Amino acid sequence: MDSISNMSPSELDEHFLRRSFDVARRALANGNHPFGAILVDQNRKVLIETENGYMPAHDGTAHAERLLATQACTTLDPDVVKGATLYSSAEPCAMCAGAIYWAGIGRLVYGLSEHRLRTITGNHPENPTLDLPCREVFASGQRATEVLGPLLEDEAEALHAGVWNR
Repeated sequence: MDSISNMSPSELDEHFLRRSFDVARRALANGNHPFGAILVDQNRKVLIETENGYMPAHDGTAHAERLLATQACTTLDPDVVKGATLYSSAEPCAMCAGAIYWAGIGRLVYGLSEHRLRTITGNHPENPTLDLPCREVFASGQRATEVLGPLLEDEAEALHAGVWNR
């Protein structure tokens, strides 16, 4: 494991974003769509990791970010959540952005943009992607959510190679 104690803020963001990519790969290996999310506190400690949970129930609402937001706001102190960063392999859809907002997560870093995801998935019945930037969802709210992304987008896109044309 890399030592993170001497990393710059941008190096930390890339480190933890790549860790969300690892969770996305694990989701795919477990028979789900390749999406993953992690929540990291201000002390650089990973608090929660969630894979996409579409299977086995075909739950279209079981996106990794939504599952993480639910777990965060039901198990963690609100001040911890507010100071934490959610790292997501892909830009949260409108549903997930809403969940992040309602959970009170203060910062988001994502890999693959929703727009680019839509070009990959097309009109796949298991992922009829909403091309609505999460920034627009957050901007309509009453509290700020800091957003960084897309970041490492080519690496994030590679997670989806061959998945949506099966």
